[in-house]
Amino acid sequence: MEAAMADMIPPAGAAAFLDAHGWGGEIRPLAGDASFRRYFRVHAGDRSAILMDAPPPHEDPRPFIAIAEWLSDHGFAAPTIYAADLEQGLVLIEDFGDDRLREAADAEPLSELALYAPAIDLLVALAKQPAGALQPYDRAVLHREVTLFVDWYCDAVGIVPDLEGYREAWDAVFDHALTAEPVTVLRDYHAENLMLVGPDRRLGLLDFQDALAGHPAYDLVSLLQDARRDVAPAVEEKMLARYRAATGANEAFMQAYHVLGAQRNAKVIGIFTRLWRRDGKARYAALCPRVWAYLERDLAEPVLAPVAAWFAANIPAERRGDPLVLAR
Repeated sequence: MEAAMADMIPPAGAAAFLDAHGWGGEIRPLAGDASFRRYFRVHAGDRSAILMDAPPPHEDPRPFIAIAEWLSDHGFAAPTIYAADLEQGLVLIEDFGDDRLREAADAEPLSELALYAPAIDLLVALAKQPAGALQPYDRAVLHREVTLFVDWYCDAVGIVPDLEGYREAWDAVFDHALTAEPVTVLRDYHAENLMLVGPDRRLGLLDFQDALAGHPAYDLVSLLQDARRDVAPAVEEKMLARYRAATGANEAFMQAYHVLGAQRNAKVIGIFTRLWRRDGKARYAALCPRVWAYLERDLAEPVLAPVAAWFAANIPAERRGDPLVLAR
């Protein structure tokens, strides 16, 4: 409760920062995310903006600013940066409102395909651009991320896994995810980070500060195997068909899609377990069963046979689920 109350209080320098940039007014807290970042809506007369609190040394807002500018320069709807104080980690950005793809799709299930189609089309457009000046999403990063699963989930549910076999199994499939010409991969491209902006409901982008240069299939996985929202296999199939029709993506692309799907889902299970155990955010543990379902769909693909064999040997079916429940 104390942490939740603290999240409601603007940072000490916020009022002076806003006054200095002509945005003095009312500050209201918004929902945070899984990081140290916090967000506030600022009302100054009839204008509104979003104040991002990205406190050093835990957060660095410079990547967000740089990638927002790159996206805008290439025709994508990233928030305009109004002002920034890098020493305090304060950034004032354009307010995209509250209409998220997540709630729109939940409220309009008959329109789900129509709502997801522009998100696919945006990825088609993004794949046509050379990657920005970003670090590579290479084998070392893929391994580091997927290790989060054994470091956090296995430990939480009382499993002592075969670590050497785990690395070897992933190493046997990662080549499939490293063959495409790199594009800008936003990495958290899902329904809760996609805003429907203005009367034409254009797609606005958020939470892209961790972008890397990698395989274009990764953001498709983020969207269509969404850890926070159930995406039906039929929706996934139709949206993949839309992407493939627009790009000519072949079977090698689909192999990469499933490898990156398994990699991302294993990573996310590890991260959500860490958010519960280390950071006290138990709500994330409850999301793991959905992510397990996606992971098992990917593991059923022939390209993932080495990884599927490792999971079959190390993680019994009854130990796959909500780590908080399984740890009791």
